[in-house]
Amino acid sequence: MKDFERRNQHFDRLMSTPGLRWMGQNTNHYASHPAVRKALVDCIDGEAFHAYAPPVGLEELRDLVVRDLGLDGLSALITDGAVSGLYHVCGTLCGPGDQFVTTDPTWAWPMSFARAAGAEVIQIPIYGAEHGYRLDPERLRAVVTPRTKVIYIVDPNNPVGTCCTADEIAAIVDIARSVGAYLIHDCTYRDFAFEHHLAAKLYPERTVTVWSFSKWLGFAGLRMGALVTHPDLAEKLAAAPPNNLGSSILAQRGAIAGLKVKHEWFPAVLAAQRESQGRVRDVALSCGLHLPVFPSNGNFLVIECDQAGLRPEAICMAMAKRNIQIRHGGYHTKAFGDRFIKVSVSVPTEWVDEFCAALPEAVEEARGINETVAMF
Repeated sequence: MKDFERRNQHFDRLMSTPGLRWMGQNTNHYASHPAVRKALVDCIDGEAFHAYAPPVGLEELRDLVVRDLGLDGLSALITDGAVSGLYHVCGTLCGPGDQFVTTDPTWAWPMSFARAAGAEVIQIPIYGAEHGYRLDPERLRAVVTPRTKVIYIVDPNNPVGTCCTADEIAAIVDIARSVGAYLIHDCTYRDFAFEHHLAAKLYPERTVTVWSFSKWLGFAGLRMGALVTHPDLAEKLAAAPPNNLGSSILAQRGAIAGLKVKHEWFPAVLAAQRESQGRVRDVALSCGLHLPVFPSNGNFLVIECDQAGLRPEAICMAMAKRNIQIRHGGYHTKAFGDRFIKVSVSVPTEWVDEFCAALPEAVEEARGINETVAMF
């Protein structure tokens, strides 16, 4: 059986598991605001989905995205989730002989997209106390060359949870400008950060800001994202998008409603997931595990298990037996994946209760698990 078939069957099994506690994909599982649910239902009841949406998104949604990010003067392109936007940007900007520079860990798929376009991918390790679990701009400066076409940063970083300071963003922008590189600023988790700084405000002409509705709004299954960039670059990206017939009208109507009520709904989500971070930290420490970054600027935590003599895959398998899905580090990084698990906390309180109750027993069970099972 081909790998893509095995991978798809794995996730199909997860989707078919009744009551699965999704605590590994950083998706938001809090109940939606009533206005969002109403917008989705109204769209279905009115059968508005029979028509194609505008090619780069409903004008109201595009305007709301730009306003939410505070990037006046730039253009928003609505995409089928942030990943579709990243696929398009990497394929459009990268080519044979180009260099695509990112961190390790980072989000892996854009590296695959860049390689598919013929680019060389260069990763700068940031995992470990020696690096402070963050990108030192001077290490980036030492790597870039005139061949560097794209610098890709996930900020806040997934899975680590660190976030760039204003000075770091300014330095990264200076480095990108010095070699004429495009800067892809993947801000999927910006809404969970304690403080976040947009590179596009300093380098609007060559920055592509990537944003998602999967995490803060909980639209993972509805596939809704956005690219925000200079109108000239937006024109280039709009010339041959992966989907020139518009993203889901259902998702766009829900996203519009979500942005309109974000100010009254999201603060409670943010507070709840930060409280859950503390509870997960406490039980992890009681099990002899370690959290290198706390609190996290994302809706997730890295929990190191290597010093406790535990394999991350074994802990994931033990938790899976208890109907709780978490990630092992190998999903994010080959170099450092044997050190940690990642746990998502933008989930109902009862899920966190179950996780905290199950972890001590799962950790002990994991000590006896030696087999390797593909968990993708």
